[in-house]
Amino acid sequence: MADSSGTDPIYKTDALIGEDIDAYLAQHQHKQLLRFITCGSVDDGKSTLIGRLLYDSKMIFEDQLAALEADSKKSGTQGQEIDFALLVDGLAAEREQGITIDVAYRFFATEKRKFIVADTPGHEQYTRNMVTGASTADAAVILVDARKGVLVQTRRHSYLAHLLGIKNLVLAVNKMDLVDYSQDIFDRIAKEYGEFAAEIGIESFTAIPISGFKGDNITDAPSANMPWYNGRALIAHLENIEIATNSAQEKPFRMPVQWVNRPNLDFRGFAGLISAGIVKKGDPVRIVPSGKNSIVKSIVTLDGELDEAVAGQSVTILLEDEVDCSRGDVIAAAGDPPEISDQFESTIVWMSDEALKPGRGYWLKLATQTVSVSVQEPKYEINVNTMEHLAAKTLELNAIGVAEVHTDKPIVFESYADSRALGGFILVDKITNATVAAGMLHFSLRRAANVHWQATTITREEHGLLKNQTPRVLWFTGLSGSGKSTIANEVEKSLNLMNRHTFLLDGDNVRHGLNKDLGFTEADRIENIRRVGEVAKLMTDAGLIVLTAFISPFRAERQMVREMLPEAEFIEIFVDTPLEVAEERDVKGLYKKARSGQLKNFTGIDSPYEPPESPEIRVNTVEMTPAEAAEHIIRQIMPLK
Repeated sequence: MADSSGTDPIYKTDALIGEDIDAYLAQHQHKQLLRFITCGSVDDGKSTLIGRLLYDSKMIFEDQLAALEADSKKSGTQGQEIDFALLVDGLAAEREQGITIDVAYRFFATEKRKFIVADTPGHEQYTRNMVTGASTADAAVILVDARKGVLVQTRRHSYLAHLLGIKNLVLAVNKMDLVDYSQDIFDRIAKEYGEFAAEIGIESFTAIPISGFKGDNITDAPSANMPWYNGRALIAHLENIEIATNSAQEKPFRMPVQWVNRPNLDFRGFAGLISAGIVKKGDPVRIVPSGKNSIVKSIVTLDGELDEAVAGQSVTILLEDEVDCSRGDVIAAAGDPPEISDQFESTIVWMSDEALKPGRGYWLKLATQTVSVSVQEPKYEINVNTMEHLAAKTLELNAIGVAEVHTDKPIVFESYADSRALGGFILVDKITNATVAAGMLHFSLRRAANVHWQATTITREEHGLLKNQTPRVLWFTGLSGSGKSTIANEVEKSLNLMNRHTFLLDGDNVRHGLNKDLGFTEADRIENIRRVGEVAKLMTDAGLIVLTAFISPFRAERQMVREMLPEAEFIEIFVDTPLEVAEERDVKGLYKKARSGQLKNFTGIDSPYEPPESPEIRVNTVEMTPAEAAEHIIRQIMPLK
């Protein structure tokens, strides 16, 4: 252990690294790897602790140490002594402010185990970064400044760690050197934290008094300064924590399929990472969701065939039978397969600056599955400082809430409490491809299991043949006053003269009945278009050509409707009219009301319109009359059979 001055008199990194790198790597190859995070409130000493761990495990080269000493004098926070936090705080903004912003990952090793530690930021606005670091962690070291005790952010990060399924929690009461190594202060903090932990369902945690700066109880315990402490040192405790892959091997076999490996006609294997259980040659397995059963023929890796494989290994599995199996499917134990559903209750951590839009379509990625999903209005938001359940219509950045999610097709899942791999998901914005949320599935909604699709004999193709046409949705979009309804009406008249079977869904007309309960907020606009899309889909199932005239201001919702229909049956028609022209027309007087403040959330004034980027058809109503625009559209879409 380092002495109380903070550094050893002579520092040398592991000599084997420089002498024989292959031997060094071989020495560590078969050691177990523990992933853990450090978290807590701002300036509780997380980065300093990690720097100390790197230093004490001899993972710093001499030139790095020299640079650290120079940087400590220039921008350190420990006077003339080494500032270990600078080993981790790599961003210029972090060094200037003396705080952590991004998640920093560092590797170190001891005689018994390898470690990857994630230094997560303490500021509330970077909660999403903390969730990212915690999502793969086996343990969490929650630091508390001995001078300040348990703070709001301590509670927040403890709740998040518990929410994300981290069962091994260490309460590291840091900076004991600044409170004269007082046992009374340590006991008081441990007692206060224990009461809070019990309230949120944390069953156990280990409290360790430390000084990251001085090195007390980091590698050896008890420290000479704290003879009253009779537990393990921090490193010794981390070396003995049970790793998740060990417990995962005791669960039923699961392997999400990443890809189908078919290098030649005689080889067809299914490659993936085993998330749970053990699989052996000859084991009966089931392909989920198809439900087809088969037998494991062989288990192949780069190094050759295996008789068995366990959780944490990446393998290719060959089956005795030719079964339909592809990316997104799960190969599971035949006698204990996972569930399938398309409606769930979930906890969502919102990670985007743009708030959740209930009803909007997002991509949901779970294991190797990617499906379209809509998030319903939250049941409640969780105040993680008080554990209160608050009413909420949406979720803002860093908010945590419980909401139902509905996927467009059934997915294979397990409760997050039972399986991180099949219970944890992310949400991705369909337009920007940005990750907007992380979530955890709780359970399938009962109604999802009780409602089944009823097969019918007459298909949509037969309905179309009966009418001598191919069903289509002609989706007119544009600003209010652009002429959508007028042009759509002209197009329908022309189609009617051509003996086509049509129906026109107009935005104003629909709000008199089907959508009379909806307003004009973003959430209501999204639901308005979702309902219209479902109606249009039913009408195309009946073989009709459906014309819709809606502002439909958001690209995501127009894309959502497109995805409801078979390829090439959705035709987006952009009625392109400049705002000033549409406002000048103002047939209904709506722009005037919006400008005066009488009409809120009006598209083009105080609510955005996102024009199509690649519409199938574009008409400019400044250059064309409604009749000319309709004729242009007819020429573009013919023949309709």
